[in-house]
Amino acid sequence: MHVRTLTSGFAAVLLASLPVLSGQALAADPPGDIAAALAAARVLTYDASGSAEFRSAVDRGAAIWNESVDGAELRPAAAGQRANIRILADDGWPRALTTSLGNGTVWIGRQAVNEGYDTVRISSHELGHILGLPDRKPGPCSSLMSGSSAGVPCTKPYPNTAEKAEVEDNFTGAVNSPSAVMGSVPVLVED
Repeated sequence: MHVRTLTSGFAAVLLASLPVLSGQALAADPPGDIAAALAAARVLTYDASGSAEFRSAVDRGAAIWNESVDGAELRPAAAGQRANIRILADDGWPRALTTSLGNGTVWIGRQAVNEGYDTVRISSHELGHILGLPDRKPGPCSSLMSGSSAGVPCTKPYPNTAEKAEVEDNFTGAVNSPSAVMGSVPVLVED
């Protein structure tokens, strides 16, 4: 899907440029297939096959985002499909490496789990980074992106109203600008 979207986006830019280069003005909306390709960019697939004992927490974290926002939808990748998001378990601290909006790698670190942090909150928080949200530390439990600064007793896995709105804004812009989804500046967020 990523290659198809990239190819469709390149083709759209090329097709839109031809009338301008030939001296003709173009004032129409993009053709339906291009608009559909841009809208499809909001569907993000994830591969949790490397998430070990955290698989159910990862699926629940993705479901929480799907319940909370309309601008992006997280779906498990089909067998053999290249996923936008790779989710792994390791012995370190939870973290996310975003390569662009909606793309990257999440590590569900056992160190935080061993200290008592909630696995679903960790998953939802790290997926929030992939959806474009920064850490907000120190922060209250009501803020999902406050991460570990909310303390071990905090198990709230849902984004607050401002966090939901920020994700919606991120993906509204991404649908209107394919380059926002296809950028490639890696950002490591270690919680």
